Amino acid sequence: MGHRLSRIYTRTGDDGTTGLGDGSRTGKDSARVSAYGTVDEANSAIGVVLAAPGVTDDIQALLTTVQHQLFDLGGELCIPGHAAITAADVDALERQLDCYNEHLPPLKDFILPAGGEAAARCHLARTIVRRAERETVALSRLEPVRPEAIGYLNRLSDLLFVLARVLARADGAGEVLWDHRRRLAAP
Repeated sequence: MGHRLSRIYTRTGDDGTTGLGDGSRTGKDSARVSAYGTVDEANSAIGVVLAAPGVTDDIQALLTTVQHQLFDLGGELCIPGHAAITAADVDALERQLDCYNEHLPPLKDFILPAGGEAAARCHLARTIVRRAERETVALSRLEPVRPEAIGYLNRLSDLLFVLARVLARADGAGEVLWDHRRRLAAP
């Protein structure tokens, strides 16, 4: 296991830079740091989903695996040229997505990010993953990023959307549909 932290603060970042996994330093506001920082934020948001009451054992296990993969992805983005996420990881997300989506009715309307505590937390995690995807794409415009990293984030946000639907139904709260006609009825 690489380095162990005996001290949490080092003061090396007081100048606005941070160390990458390859030992180089970059600005804390760089596209690379933004990308892996938002992946870390997404991972934390998934932890908040896991802490919600009503999350089933199968979803707990799936999202715990996802947390490990997001940590791997953060490492990939933190170490230029490093590969951690594979096409098999993306394929596994697709299989899970198909499995959970198979039992849901087709959507005819947009749904609001609600539907009970676990579902709402899952929607929040989904939006953070989408931001991580946007920031990773922005990084890819400046530096090489493997397509598996972007594909993983894309599939994960889709999976979180489907899981939010599953959790809303399991909770009994149900999905909250966007009422696009509400403005027509208002005076």
